[in-house]
Amino acid sequence: MDVVRAHALTRKYGDFFAVNGIDFAITQGECFGFLGPNGAGKTTTMKMISCFLPPSSGDLHVFDMSVCEKPGEIKARLGVMPQEDNLDPDLNVIENLIVYARYFGIGKREAMLRAGELLKFIELSERNHTPIKDLSGGMKRRLMLVRALMNNPEIIMLDEPTTGLDPASRRSVWDRMNELKFNNTTLLLTTHYIEEAERLCDRVAIMDRGRIVAVDTPRTLMITHGGNLEDVYLKLTGRTLEG
Repeated sequence: MDVVRAHALTRKYGDFFAVNGIDFAITQGECFGFLGPNGAGKTTTMKMISCFLPPSSGDLHVFDMSVCEKPGEIKARLGVMPQEDNLDPDLNVIENLIVYARYFGIGKREAMLRAGELLKFIELSERNHTPIKDLSGGMKRRLMLVRALMNNPEIIMLDEPTTGLDPASRRSVWDRMNELKFNNTTLLLTTHYIEEAERLCDRVAIMDRGRIVAVDTPRTLMITHGGNLEDVYLKLTGRTLEG
């Protein structure tokens, strides 16, 4: 079953097409990735799916609901991990999670239980009362993943989830994401890391200048076009993933 469907999806800023007439569908339980450099249209696409930005034209449905007609109902069923760090620096770890849970009508007692389970899952159990400023970059990224899971979402959206992390922290986040995949959670991510796309994604949409130039499994793309995904991207777009 498709949980996200887009047809001729477009987002314009004046005369500039950030996303230019793309089609794609995402199946329940898969990890679907948008691969491309900065400016390819990945984040803009994610913001439309999460009902943060309205499409300029085209159709976009999430859970068979239009993002233009049912944004509140859609948002309630999503977990979003943005690229930028937007944790509240005035609160500690557990306070960030409890405050976030309130947006979904989750009471403090239930929020504490969920937070405890998720912090254990993400290996941050001993950091409950740590101020945000005292967390490492890797810990902050893991905490943002925990926060995205607080409302038991059916789709988890991750925008460049491991950007700026050291290799050990990146692998830790990947391990947690693979566990979510194993439990049939739908994952949607943007990335410009080849290894991330190859290790996590069931299918990849290669984006360039607001368009999708290919969609398939990483293995099929590499067999069809030769080389790794970076080579595939270069062959299809004439550009590297560094832009």
